[in-house]
Amino acid sequence: MKLCILGGGGFRTPYVHQALLRDAGSPRVDEVALYDTDAGKLEGMVRILRQISEGFPDAPRLVPTTVLTEALQGSDFIFAAVRIGGLQGRCCDERVALDLDVLGQETTGPGGLAYALRTVPFMLDVARQVRDLAPDAYFLNFTNPAGIITEAMQSVLGDRVLGICDTPSGLGRRIAAQLGLDHTRVQMDYVGLNHLGWMRRLVFDGTDVLPRLLADDAALEVLEEGLVFGGEWLRTLGAVPNEYLYYYYSNREAVASIRSAQQTRGEFLLSTQGKFWEDLATTSDAAGLWRDTVTARSASYMAEAKGGEQGAPAHQDQPELDPAHQGYAGVALAVMAAISRNERSTMILNVRNGGTIAGLPDDAVVEVPTTVDANGVHPLSTPAPDLHQLGLMQQVKAVERHTIAAAVHGDRAEALRAFALHPLVDSVQVARKLLDGYVEAIPEVAAVFTP
Repeated sequence: MKLCILGGGGFRTPYVHQALLRDAGSPRVDEVALYDTDAGKLEGMVRILRQISEGFPDAPRLVPTTVLTEALQGSDFIFAAVRIGGLQGRCCDERVALDLDVLGQETTGPGGLAYALRTVPFMLDVARQVRDLAPDAYFLNFTNPAGIITEAMQSVLGDRVLGICDTPSGLGRRIAAQLGLDHTRVQMDYVGLNHLGWMRRLVFDGTDVLPRLLADDAALEVLEEGLVFGGEWLRTLGAVPNEYLYYYYSNREAVASIRSAQQTRGEFLLSTQGKFWEDLATTSDAAGLWRDTVTARSASYMAEAKGGEQGAPAHQDQPELDPAHQGYAGVALAVMAAISRNERSTMILNVRNGGTIAGLPDDAVVEVPTTVDANGVHPLSTPAPDLHQLGLMQQVKAVERHTIAAAVHGDRAEALRAFALHPLVDSVQVARKLLDGYVEAIPEVAAVFTP
Protein backbone atom coordinates (compact mmCIF):
# COMPACT_ATOMS: atom_id res chain seq x y z
CA MET A 1 0.00 0.00 0.00
CA LYS A 2 1.06 3.56 -0.63
CA LEU A 3 0.93 6.21 2.09
CA CYS A 4 1.38 9.85 1.15
CA ILE A 5 2.53 12.26 3.88
CA LEU A 6 1.82 15.93 3.15
CA GLY A 7 4.24 18.01 5.15
CA GLY A 8 6.76 15.19 4.93
CA GLY A 9 9.63 17.40 6.05
CA GLY A 10 7.85 18.19 9.32
CA PHE A 11 8.68 17.05 12.86
CA ARG A 12 5.73 14.66 13.07
CA THR A 13 6.86 12.47 10.16
CA PRO A 14 9.25 10.22 12.16
CA TYR A 15 6.41 9.31 14.55
CA VAL A 16 4.35 8.05 11.62
CA HIS A 17 7.35 6.20 10.20
CA GLN A 18 8.08 4.51 13.55
CA ALA A 19 4.47 3.31 13.73
CA LEU A 20 4.81 1.83 10.24
CA LEU A 21 8.02 0.04 11.19
CA ARG A 22 6.25 -1.64 14.12
CA ASP A 23 3.34 -2.78 11.96
CA ALA A 24 3.59 -6.51 11.27
CA GLY A 25 0.18 -6.96 9.63
CA SER A 26 -0.68 -7.60 6.01
CA PRO A 27 -1.26 -5.80 3.78
CA ARG A 28 0.98 -3.07 5.10
CA VAL A 29 2.39 0.17 3.80
CA ASP A 30 5.40 -0.55 1.59
CA GLU A 31 5.80 2.88 -0.03
CA VAL A 32 5.78 6.29 1.64
CA ALA A 33 5.63 9.38 -0.55
CA LEU A 34 6.99 12.38 1.35
CA TYR A 35 5.72 15.70 0.00
CA ASP A 36 7.06 19.06 1.09
CA THR A 37 7.71 22.39 -0.58
CA ASP A 38 11.18 22.58 1.03
CA ALA A 39 13.59 20.20 -0.73
CA GLY A 40 16.27 20.76 1.92
CA LYS A 41 13.98 19.69 4.75
CA LEU A 42 12.90 16.65 2.75
CA GLU A 43 16.52 15.61 2.30
CA GLY A 44 17.18 15.99 6.02
CA MET A 45 14.04 14.08 6.95
CA VAL A 46 14.97 11.18 4.68
CA ARG A 47 18.29 10.94 6.55
CA ILE A 48 16.42 10.77 9.87
CA LEU A 49 13.97 8.15 8.64
CA ARG A 50 16.68 5.96 7.16
CA GLN A 51 18.58 5.96 10.44
CA ILE A 52 15.39 5.11 12.33
CA SER A 53 14.82 2.26 9.84
CA GLU A 54 18.16 0.57 10.57
CA GLY A 55 17.48 -2.99 11.67
CA PHE A 56 14.16 -3.10 9.81
CA PRO A 57 14.84 -4.89 6.50
CA ASP A 58 11.19 -4.53 5.44
CA ALA A 59 11.02 -0.77 6.03
CA PRO A 60 8.76 1.06 3.56
CA ARG A 61 10.40 2.60 0.51
CA LEU A 62 10.77 6.37 0.85
CA VAL A 63 9.91 8.55 -2.15
CA PRO A 64 10.52 12.25 -1.42
CA THR A 65 9.09 14.81 -3.83
CA THR A 66 8.23 18.49 -4.10
CA VAL A 67 5.58 17.74 -6.74
CA LEU A 68 2.16 17.33 -5.13
CA THR A 69 0.58 15.36 -7.97
CA GLU A 70 3.38 12.78 -7.86
CA ALA A 71 2.90 12.33 -4.13
CA LEU A 72 -0.88 11.92 -4.34
CA GLN A 73 -1.11 9.72 -7.44
CA GLY A 74 -2.35 6.24 -6.57
CA SER A 75 -2.19 6.69 -2.79
CA ASP A 76 -4.23 4.37 -0.58
CA PHE A 77 -3.97 6.66 2.44
CA ILE A 78 -2.94 10.28 2.82
CA PHE A 79 -1.72 11.80 6.08
CA ALA A 80 -1.59 15.59 6.20
CA ALA A 81 0.24 17.80 8.69
CA VAL A 82 1.05 21.03 6.88
CA ARG A 83 1.58 24.57 8.14
CA ILE A 84 0.63 27.29 5.65
CA GLY A 85 2.63 30.38 6.51
CA GLY A 86 5.22 28.41 8.47
CA LEU A 87 6.26 29.17 12.02
CA GLN A 88 6.51 32.86 11.15
CA GLY A 89 2.77 32.76 10.52
CA ARG A 90 2.20 31.00 13.83
CA CYS A 91 4.13 33.73 15.65
CA CYS A 92 1.86 36.31 14.03
CA ASP A 93 -1.23 34.28 15.00
CA GLU A 94 -0.10 34.62 18.60
CA ARG A 95 1.21 38.19 18.70
CA VAL A 96 -1.62 39.95 16.82
CA ALA A 97 -4.06 38.61 19.41
CA LEU A 98 -1.84 39.17 22.44
CA ASP A 99 -1.25 42.79 21.44
CA LEU A 100 -5.02 43.23 21.81
CA ASP A 101 -5.10 41.41 25.18
CA VAL A 102 -6.77 38.38 23.58
CA LEU A 103 -5.57 34.78 23.73
CA GLY A 104 -2.76 34.10 21.27
CA GLN A 105 -2.71 30.35 20.67
CA GLU A 106 -2.26 28.16 17.62
CA THR A 107 -5.66 26.47 17.41
CA THR A 108 -7.89 27.99 20.10
CA GLY A 109 -9.31 31.49 19.77
CA PRO A 110 -8.52 34.07 17.09
CA GLY A 111 -5.09 32.65 16.29
CA GLY A 112 -6.73 29.40 15.26
CA LEU A 113 -9.17 31.31 13.03
CA ALA A 114 -6.32 33.13 11.28
CA TYR A 115 -4.57 29.81 10.82
CA ALA A 116 -7.73 28.29 9.33
CA LEU A 117 -8.39 31.22 6.99
CA ARG A 118 -5.09 30.70 5.17
CA THR A 119 -5.14 26.90 5.35
CA VAL A 120 -8.66 26.05 4.12
CA PRO A 121 -8.07 27.20 0.49
CA PHE A 122 -4.92 25.07 0.16
CA MET A 123 -6.51 22.00 1.72
CA LEU A 124 -9.59 22.29 -0.47
CA ASP A 125 -7.32 22.35 -3.51
CA VAL A 126 -5.60 19.23 -2.15
CA ALA A 127 -9.00 17.57 -1.68
CA ARG A 128 -9.94 18.22 -5.30
CA GLN A 129 -6.64 16.73 -6.46
CA VAL A 130 -7.15 13.68 -4.25
CA ARG A 131 -10.60 13.22 -5.79
CA ASP A 132 -8.96 13.10 -9.24
CA LEU A 133 -5.68 11.28 -8.50
CA ALA A 134 -6.56 8.93 -5.62
CA PRO A 135 -10.36 8.69 -5.49
CA ASP A 136 -10.37 5.60 -3.26
CA ALA A 137 -7.92 6.98 -0.70
CA TYR A 138 -8.79 7.79 2.88
CA PHE A 139 -7.51 11.16 4.05
CA LEU A 140 -6.22 11.30 7.64
CA ASN A 141 -6.03 14.95 8.59
CA PHE A 142 -3.79 16.25 11.34
CA THR A 143 -3.48 19.74 9.86
CA ASN A 144 -4.73 22.27 12.39
CA PRO A 145 -7.25 23.51 13.25
CA ALA A 146 -8.17 19.87 12.65
CA GLY A 147 -11.94 20.17 13.08
CA ILE A 148 -12.26 23.11 10.69
CA ILE A 149 -9.97 21.65 8.05
CA THR A 150 -11.67 18.24 8.20
CA GLU A 151 -15.13 19.78 7.83
CA ALA A 152 -14.04 21.92 4.88
CA MET A 153 -12.45 18.94 3.09
CA GLN A 154 -15.51 16.75 3.65
CA SER A 155 -17.39 19.06 1.29
CA VAL A 156 -15.24 17.50 -1.46
CA LEU A 157 -14.33 14.02 -0.21
CA GLY A 158 -17.16 13.20 2.20
CA ASP A 159 -16.58 10.65 4.94
CA ARG A 160 -13.24 9.58 3.46
CA VAL A 161 -11.75 12.51 5.41
CA LEU A 162 -11.10 11.84 9.11
CA GLY A 163 -9.62 14.24 11.64
CA ILE A 164 -6.89 12.72 13.82
CA CYS A 165 -6.15 13.96 17.33
CA ASP A 166 -4.56 11.81 20.01
CA THR A 167 -5.42 14.08 22.94
CA PRO A 168 -8.79 12.49 23.85
CA SER A 169 -7.60 8.88 23.53
CA GLY A 170 -4.39 9.76 25.33
CA LEU A 171 -6.45 11.23 28.17
CA GLY A 172 -8.39 7.98 28.51
CA ARG A 173 -5.20 5.91 28.50
CA ARG A 174 -3.59 8.07 31.17
CA ILE A 175 -6.66 7.95 33.42
CA ALA A 176 -6.75 4.16 33.10
CA ALA A 177 -3.03 3.95 33.93
CA GLN A 178 -3.49 6.21 36.94
CA LEU A 179 -6.16 3.82 38.23
CA GLY A 180 -4.04 0.76 37.50
CA LEU A 181 -6.36 -0.48 34.74
CA ASP A 182 -5.68 -1.98 31.33
CA HIS A 183 -6.48 0.84 28.90
CA THR A 184 -7.36 -1.64 26.15
CA ARG A 185 -10.36 -2.76 28.21
CA VAL A 186 -11.91 0.64 28.91
CA GLN A 187 -14.68 2.37 26.98
CA MET A 188 -14.45 6.14 26.73
CA ASP A 189 -17.52 8.35 26.84
CA TYR A 190 -16.15 11.52 25.27
CA VAL A 191 -18.05 14.29 23.51
CA GLY A 192 -17.01 17.54 21.86
CA LEU A 193 -15.30 19.29 19.00
CA ASN A 194 -11.59 19.19 18.27
CA HIS A 195 -9.73 20.75 21.22
CA LEU A 196 -13.08 21.34 22.93
CA GLY A 197 -14.38 18.19 24.60
CA TRP A 198 -15.03 16.34 27.84
CA MET A 199 -14.35 12.82 29.11
CA ARG A 200 -17.62 12.13 30.89
CA ARG A 201 -17.24 8.45 31.78
CA LEU A 202 -14.57 5.78 31.62
CA VAL A 203 -16.18 2.36 31.78
CA PHE A 204 -14.20 -0.71 32.88
CA ASP A 205 -15.99 -4.06 33.12
CA GLY A 206 -19.34 -2.30 33.09
CA THR A 207 -18.48 0.20 35.84
CA ASP A 208 -17.77 3.91 35.42
CA VAL A 209 -14.39 4.37 37.13
CA LEU A 210 -14.12 8.13 36.57
CA PRO A 211 -15.65 8.91 40.01
CA ARG A 212 -12.76 6.93 41.56
CA LEU A 213 -10.30 9.25 39.88
CA LEU A 214 -12.18 12.42 40.82
CA ALA A 215 -12.26 11.37 44.48
CA ASP A 216 -8.53 10.63 44.60
CA ASP A 217 -6.55 13.80 45.30
CA ALA A 218 -3.20 12.00 45.01
CA ALA A 219 -4.08 10.68 41.56
CA LEU A 220 -5.31 14.07 40.39
CA GLU A 221 -2.06 15.69 41.50
CA VAL A 222 -0.19 13.45 39.04
CA LEU A 223 -2.68 13.56 36.16
CA GLU A 224 -1.81 16.39 33.79
CA GLU A 225 -5.41 17.66 33.68
CA GLY A 226 -5.47 17.70 37.48
CA LEU A 227 -2.42 19.95 37.37
CA VAL A 228 -4.00 22.19 34.72
CA PHE A 229 -7.54 22.51 36.12
CA GLY A 230 -7.26 21.55 39.78
CA GLY A 231 -9.13 18.68 41.39
CA GLU A 232 -11.85 20.88 42.84
CA TRP A 233 -12.91 22.14 39.39
CA LEU A 234 -12.85 18.64 37.91
CA ARG A 235 -15.13 17.43 40.69
CA THR A 236 -17.39 20.45 40.13
CA LEU A 237 -17.70 19.54 36.45
CA GLY A 238 -18.00 15.83 37.15
CA ALA A 239 -15.87 15.25 34.06
CA VAL A 240 -12.31 15.70 32.82
CA PRO A 241 -12.06 18.38 30.10
CA ASN A 242 -9.71 18.33 27.16
CA GLU A 243 -6.66 20.32 28.24
CA TYR A 244 -7.42 23.04 25.67
CA LEU A 245 -10.50 24.02 27.69
CA TYR A 246 -8.02 25.67 30.05
CA TYR A 247 -8.14 28.59 27.64
CA TYR A 248 -11.89 28.92 28.26
CA TYR A 249 -12.08 28.14 31.97
CA SER A 250 -8.99 30.23 32.84
CA ASN A 251 -8.86 32.66 29.95
CA ARG A 252 -7.67 35.71 31.87
CA GLU A 253 -4.94 33.74 33.59
CA ALA A 254 -3.82 32.17 30.30
CA VAL A 255 -3.60 35.51 28.49
CA ALA A 256 -1.70 37.09 31.40
CA SER A 257 0.72 34.16 31.58
CA ILE A 258 1.47 34.15 27.84
CA ARG A 259 1.85 37.93 27.72
CA SER A 260 4.30 37.93 30.62
CA ALA A 261 6.44 35.13 29.17
CA GLN A 262 9.70 35.90 27.42
CA GLN A 263 8.50 34.17 24.25
CA THR A 264 5.39 32.57 22.85
CA ARG A 265 5.17 28.91 21.89
CA GLY A 266 5.62 29.82 18.22
CA GLU A 267 8.68 31.93 18.95
CA PHE A 268 10.19 29.11 21.01
CA LEU A 269 9.65 26.62 18.17
CA LEU A 270 10.94 29.06 15.56
CA SER A 271 14.17 29.36 17.52
CA THR A 272 14.65 25.69 18.40
CA GLN A 273 13.65 24.31 15.01
CA GLY A 274 15.88 26.80 13.24
CA LYS A 275 18.80 25.50 15.29
CA PHE A 276 17.74 21.93 14.59
CA TRP A 277 17.95 22.34 10.83
CA GLU A 278 21.34 24.07 11.16
CA ASP A 279 22.72 21.27 13.36
CA LEU A 280 21.24 18.57 11.15
CA ALA A 281 23.50 19.62 8.29
CA THR A 282 26.63 18.77 10.29
CA THR A 283 25.64 15.86 12.54
CA SER A 284 26.06 12.18 11.77
CA ASP A 285 23.36 11.22 14.30
CA ALA A 286 20.32 12.72 12.57
CA ALA A 287 17.83 10.48 14.39
CA GLY A 288 19.34 11.26 17.80
CA LEU A 289 19.19 14.99 17.12
CA TRP A 290 15.52 14.68 16.18
CA ARG A 291 14.72 12.74 19.38
CA ASP A 292 16.48 15.32 21.56
CA THR A 293 14.67 18.17 19.85
CA VAL A 294 11.18 16.68 20.14
CA THR A 295 11.83 15.88 23.80
CA ALA A 296 12.60 19.54 24.44
CA ARG A 297 9.48 20.55 22.48
CA SER A 298 7.24 18.26 24.50
CA ALA A 299 8.66 19.32 27.86
CA SER A 300 7.22 22.83 27.63
CA TYR A 301 3.98 22.08 25.77
CA MET A 302 1.14 24.26 27.14
CA ALA A 303 3.60 25.66 29.68
CA GLU A 304 1.28 28.59 30.45
CA ALA A 305 -1.30 26.13 31.81
CA LYS A 306 1.22 24.42 34.08
CA GLY A 307 2.91 27.36 35.73
CA GLY A 308 5.95 27.21 33.49
CA GLU A 309 7.47 28.94 30.51
CA GLN A 310 8.54 27.90 27.02
CA GLY A 311 11.88 26.12 27.11
CA ALA A 312 11.72 25.40 30.85
CA PRO A 313 12.01 21.79 32.06
CA ALA A 314 8.82 19.82 32.55
CA HIS A 315 7.18 19.39 35.94
CA GLN A 316 9.23 16.67 37.67
CA ASP A 317 6.17 14.55 38.47
CA GLN A 318 4.61 14.88 35.02
CA PRO A 319 4.49 11.53 33.19
CA GLU A 320 5.95 11.22 29.73
CA LEU A 321 3.46 12.62 27.23
CA ASP A 322 3.56 9.56 25.01
CA PRO A 323 5.26 6.57 26.64
CA ALA A 324 4.70 4.32 23.62
CA HIS A 325 5.83 7.03 21.18
CA GLN A 326 2.60 6.39 19.31
CA GLY A 327 0.20 9.29 19.81
CA TYR A 328 -1.59 10.44 16.69
CA ALA A 329 0.67 8.18 14.58
CA GLY A 330 -0.71 5.19 16.46
CA VAL A 331 -4.26 6.44 15.89
CA ALA A 332 -3.53 6.88 12.18
CA LEU A 333 -2.06 3.37 11.94
CA ALA A 334 -5.10 1.90 13.72
CA VAL A 335 -7.39 3.64 11.22
CA MET A 336 -5.40 2.29 8.28
CA ALA A 337 -5.37 -1.24 9.71
CA ALA A 338 -9.12 -1.13 10.40
CA ILE A 339 -9.91 -0.07 6.84
CA SER A 340 -7.37 -2.11 4.87
CA ARG A 341 -7.42 -5.29 6.99
CA ASN A 342 -10.86 -5.03 8.59
CA GLU A 343 -9.22 -4.93 12.04
CA ARG A 344 -12.21 -3.26 13.62
CA SER A 345 -11.24 -0.64 16.16
CA THR A 346 -12.95 2.08 18.18
CA MET A 347 -11.17 5.38 18.75
CA ILE A 348 -12.02 9.03 19.23
CA LEU A 349 -11.95 10.80 15.86
CA ASN A 350 -13.16 13.93 14.13
CA VAL A 351 -16.01 12.72 11.93
CA ARG A 352 -19.30 13.88 10.40
CA ASN A 353 -21.94 14.25 13.12
CA GLY A 354 -24.80 12.48 11.33
CA GLY A 355 -27.16 12.96 14.28
CA THR A 356 -24.67 11.72 16.89
CA ILE A 357 -24.92 14.95 18.88
CA ALA A 358 -28.40 16.46 18.87
CA GLY A 359 -28.28 20.22 18.53
CA LEU A 360 -25.47 20.27 15.97
CA PRO A 361 -25.90 20.01 12.18
CA ASP A 362 -25.66 16.53 10.67
CA ASP A 363 -22.75 17.59 8.44
CA ALA A 364 -20.81 19.27 11.26
CA VAL A 365 -17.55 17.60 12.25
CA VAL A 366 -17.52 16.46 15.88
CA GLU A 367 -15.01 14.57 18.03
CA VAL A 368 -16.59 11.38 19.38
CA PRO A 369 -15.88 7.65 19.80
CA THR A 370 -16.02 6.06 16.35
CA THR A 371 -15.81 2.49 15.15
CA VAL A 372 -13.73 1.99 12.00
CA ASP A 373 -13.70 -1.10 9.81
CA ALA A 374 -13.46 -2.08 6.15
CA ASN A 375 -16.83 -0.45 5.54
CA GLY A 376 -15.67 2.95 6.74
CA VAL A 377 -16.37 5.05 9.83
CA HIS A 378 -19.31 4.70 12.19
CA PRO A 379 -19.65 7.29 14.98
CA LEU A 380 -21.21 5.76 18.06
CA SER A 381 -24.40 7.03 19.64
CA THR A 382 -23.69 9.12 22.71
CA PRO A 383 -25.72 10.56 25.60
CA ALA A 384 -26.69 14.19 25.08
CA PRO A 385 -24.18 16.74 26.37
CA ASP A 386 -25.31 19.06 29.14
CA LEU A 387 -26.39 22.63 28.37
CA HIS A 388 -23.00 24.13 29.17
CA GLN A 389 -21.20 21.70 26.88
CA LEU A 390 -23.73 21.95 24.06
CA GLY A 391 -23.93 25.74 24.23
CA LEU A 392 -20.16 26.13 23.97
CA MET A 393 -19.97 23.59 21.14
CA GLN A 394 -22.76 25.35 19.23
CA GLN A 395 -21.14 28.76 19.51
CA VAL A 396 -17.69 27.52 18.49
CA LYS A 397 -19.17 25.45 15.65
CA ALA A 398 -20.94 28.57 14.34
CA VAL A 399 -17.59 30.38 14.43
CA GLU A 400 -15.91 27.52 12.57
CA ARG A 401 -18.53 27.61 9.82
CA HIS A 402 -18.23 31.37 9.37
CA THR A 403 -14.46 30.86 9.10
CA ILE A 404 -14.84 28.25 6.36
CA ALA A 405 -17.26 30.49 4.46
CA ALA A 406 -14.84 33.40 4.74
CA ALA A 407 -11.94 31.30 3.43
CA VAL A 408 -13.93 29.76 0.58
CA HIS A 409 -15.54 32.96 -0.66
CA GLY A 410 -12.97 35.56 0.39
CA ASP A 411 -15.72 37.22 2.42
CA ARG A 412 -14.49 39.71 5.04
CA ALA A 413 -17.97 39.98 6.55
CA GLU A 414 -17.95 36.24 7.27
CA ALA A 415 -14.48 36.57 8.79
CA LEU A 416 -15.64 39.43 11.01
CA ARG A 417 -18.58 37.31 12.18
CA ALA A 418 -16.18 34.51 13.06
CA PHE A 419 -13.89 36.71 15.14
CA ALA A 420 -16.68 38.69 16.78
CA LEU A 421 -18.76 35.66 17.75
CA HIS A 422 -15.89 33.69 19.23
CA PRO A 423 -16.42 33.42 23.01
CA LEU A 424 -12.75 34.28 23.66
CA VAL A 425 -13.00 37.57 21.76
CA ASP A 426 -16.39 38.92 22.95
CA SER A 427 -16.02 42.34 21.28
CA VAL A 428 -16.97 43.45 17.78
CA GLN A 429 -14.47 46.31 17.96
CA VAL A 430 -11.64 43.98 18.95
CA ALA A 431 -12.75 41.54 16.23
CA ARG A 432 -12.31 44.23 13.57
CA LYS A 433 -8.82 44.99 14.87
CA LEU A 434 -7.96 41.29 14.87
CA LEU A 435 -9.07 40.83 11.28
CA ASP A 436 -7.21 43.93 10.12
CA GLY A 437 -4.14 42.89 12.11
CA TYR A 438 -3.97 39.41 10.61
CA VAL A 439 -4.51 40.72 7.07
CA GLU A 440 -1.66 43.18 7.58
CA ALA A 441 0.73 40.75 9.29
CA ILE A 442 0.24 37.52 7.31
CA PRO A 443 0.39 37.60 3.49
CA GLU A 444 -1.42 34.27 3.19
CA VAL A 445 -4.39 35.69 5.13
CA ALA A 446 -4.41 38.86 3.02
CA ALA A 447 -4.45 36.70 -0.11
CA VAL A 448 -7.77 35.15 0.96
CA PHE A 449 -9.45 38.55 0.65
CA THR A 450 -7.62 39.70 -2.47
CA PRO A 451 -9.76 39.51 -5.65
